[in-house]
Amino acid sequence: MEAPGGGAGPMPTTPSHASIADSDDFDLSRLLNHRPRINVERQRSFDDRSLGDLYLSAMDSRGGYMDSYESMYSPGGGLRSLTGTPASSTRLSFEPQLLVAEAWEALRRSLVCFRGEPLGTIAAVDSSSDEVLNYDQVFVRDFVPSALAFLMNGEPDIVKNFLLKTLLLQGWEKRIDRFKLGEGAMPASFKVLKDPKRGVDTLAADFGESAIGRVAPADSGFWWIILLRAYTKSTGDLTLAETPECQKGIRLIMNQCLAEGFDTFPTLLCADGCCMIDRRMGVYGYPIEIQALFFMSLRCALLLLKPAAEGNSKDDDIMERIVTRLHALSYHMRSYFWLDFQQLNVIYRFKTEEYSHTAVNKFNVIPESIPDWLFDFMPSRGGYFVGNVSPARMDFRWFALGNCVAILASLATPEQAGAIMDLIEERWEDLIGEMPLKICYPAIESHEWQTVTGCDPKNTRWSYHNGGSWPVLIWLLTAACIKTGRLKIARRAIDLAEARLGKDGWPEYYDGKLGRYVGKQARKHQTWSIAGYLVAKMMLEDPSHLGMISLEEDKAMNPVLKRSASWTV
Repeated sequence: MEAPGGGAGPMPTTPSHASIADSDDFDLSRLLNHRPRINVERQRSFDDRSLGDLYLSAMDSRGGYMDSYESMYSPGGGLRSLTGTPASSTRLSFEPQLLVAEAWEALRRSLVCFRGEPLGTIAAVDSSSDEVLNYDQVFVRDFVPSALAFLMNGEPDIVKNFLLKTLLLQGWEKRIDRFKLGEGAMPASFKVLKDPKRGVDTLAADFGESAIGRVAPADSGFWWIILLRAYTKSTGDLTLAETPECQKGIRLIMNQCLAEGFDTFPTLLCADGCCMIDRRMGVYGYPIEIQALFFMSLRCALLLLKPAAEGNSKDDDIMERIVTRLHALSYHMRSYFWLDFQQLNVIYRFKTEEYSHTAVNKFNVIPESIPDWLFDFMPSRGGYFVGNVSPARMDFRWFALGNCVAILASLATPEQAGAIMDLIEERWEDLIGEMPLKICYPAIESHEWQTVTGCDPKNTRWSYHNGGSWPVLIWLLTAACIKTGRLKIARRAIDLAEARLGKDGWPEYYDGKLGRYVGKQARKHQTWSIAGYLVAKMMLEDPSHLGMISLEEDKAMNPVLKRSASWTV
């Protein structure tokens, strides 16, 4: 990535409209000094309840919603995970290894401080490269694995600082040229600017105005909500999420995503380059990565939002809108994005130009658009969520992040989650190769590469976003493996990574069909490659950590179909 969030070139030295150094209307010190409010009496896990139950109890004036919310911290055993085992009470309980120690040392070198307090980790600490570009910035999506590593190691203050500072940045007025971005938009990244003469630290944020193509990050707000829930789950600190500032931040993100428009689908319409794949790669439309993160953030927001004050109909409305959207989104994704051998055969036999509500081929997908590689790639046992579905278009590529998040968020049913893992096992050489994990499969090349990427020299076949192998994804793979009970896959993948990562200098990505070669433009000492490895190791050693970033299946997502009163033979 020219940067994990997108743009090449230096950041502006100051933001367009504000400086955090001059902003006194948001008292961060007050929030940072709050002592966590931890409830250790409740027994029932909030995540075990259905969305319908959550909404009804949120509306209950007796406070049942908050009772369940507080139950995330269990008595005696520390934090309760979704696997039912208590979280480890010791830091790094697994046996220290040389590579792990090296990784922690490298991760701490990437820490950046703001006014003496650690605030986040920069994208890379690569002394071998003269071009800094924006790798010296803190990216929201990149910091997530670093944050999880610190949480698992009992160091939550760094994460809390990050959550609060990015929340403050959300409140800035955001403009690109003469257009004003929505209030809920979170930055792609920010940079700490130090003035040694004045002794003052300031922040400069990038909301997309410096990115390649000037695309705002659609995923930053989702990752922020997911990380806030992970912090709350890990520490039992309910105070942070319950502050008016955090509550407002969540609602702003939700309002921006749930705004009514011309959409006929519950999925989010996005521009190319709005997520981890931050360059033109044909993911415009309804990419699986954004839909899975959207679904997970909706569920996390429902867990974190406080019940509305009496008489506040606007707050009641957003909870109801979240529940409604979740049900519609889960149905849409499971019905139209899911592909396995049987569904492929159905699409292969589709009729086209169907009209009316009785149409089977609802998106008018042309069977001749099915790529040849898919017929050999699709095993009889296994399946996955395709990359994109929109009118007359289905992107059949496999995307790792979207499918792994779908498992963690329980967007995938248990059967679908198992099928995704089956596919990874059946197509190990294609999706894992010699370095986990392919960001997407297969690579596009020749004329298709020219038209889809615009002849992008960085996204040539089997490189970077175009079929490159990204070590950071190993933490998501490991989490998905733990949730589905496929630990052998995780161990095998981690073994592959350990054989190369340290010796190769923790590269950003690998090239080649098997991921054999260090990426041609890959930065060394890439922070999220380091953090992703550490998180994978810690989760495998103590699977209870999974509870931070996994949600149980909501039974209400699978309603039993009943005959209506008007049904007749």
